Amino acid sequence: MSNSSARKTAAQKPAAADYDFTEQVGHLLRRAYQRHVAIFQQTIADSQLTAAQFVVMCAVNERGSCSLSEIVRATAIDQATVRGIIERLKARELVAVSHDTNDRRKVVVTVTPAGHALIEQTVPFAHKISEQTFGDLNPAERVAITYLLRKMSEFDERDERGNAADGEPE
Repeated sequence: MSNSSARKTAAQKPAAADYDFTEQVGHLLRRAYQRHVAIFQQTIADSQLTAAQFVVMCAVNERGSCSLSEIVRATAIDQATVRGIIERLKARELVAVSHDTNDRRKVVVTVTPAGHALIEQTVPFAHKISEQTFGDLNPAERVAITYLLRKMSEFDERDERGNAADGEPE
């Protein structure tokens, strides 16, 4: 092994040795999300409803009706997953799917009366789930984590628009 190769290998080892995946933001976010989803599944009355399905239903309900691409933007769930969620919700008759009258290629999703009833039934549980997810965090910590997560999420919006999340150029 040449001297440059030996130095390169020696330089790489400390960096890898100092890397603790359990302290990385992605790992911690994933653990927190897994905890949140487990709380969701244990708390809601409808055992067939997933957290992602509930979010999709809330996004559609908030808008009255919307396209798949609008659901993707509102929920930050990828298009393939949204399609599967919509199919499962449609099979349960919680949403209705139709085609836009102006553009037959565009799929429009609306919440059915049964879907509205499920949302109304689930929202009180959703508030409880958020409280349980926060756990023992004090009010200042709750505001801080919500602010920081929102700020981290806005980076995606900034990247898509090519400027800062608040609409101002960088």
